[in-house]
Amino acid sequence: MQMQHVSIFAKDLEKMKDFFMTYFPGRLQPKYSSPRRPFESYTILYDAGPNLDLMWEPDLPETLDPPGGISSGYSHLAFSVGSREAVDALGARLRQDGYEIVDGPRTTGQGEYVCNVLDPEGNKVEFTI
Repeated sequence: MQMQHVSIFAKDLEKMKDFFMTYFPGRLQPKYSSPRRPFESYTILYDAGPNLDLMWEPDLPETLDPPGGISSGYSHLAFSVGSREAVDALGARLRQDGYEIVDGPRTTGQGEYVCNVLDPEGNKVEFTI
């Protein structure tokens, strides 16, 4: 068995697409617009691991969790960027570009080198070696 994709509903689909393609790039598929209902999406394909589906529809309810907060359910997406130096460089770039680094770079109790940033809509995105 293999995980195929992860999906995120976005309030601003274009902003989220730009964020992920800028900092966690893959192969962007053409935008899908449903002919039956107000729904749009982008899929970003990655060479390894699951693909990322970014989806939008009008009138999405607000999440009850604070941005980057901890609650039951999904915690974060994680991307491997290849090296400790790449984690440091991406963390510095994201911070310089105005994104909130909520944790790291640091070595976890399990020995992983990680950094966590909030995407434009407050979802936690981790990047590691």
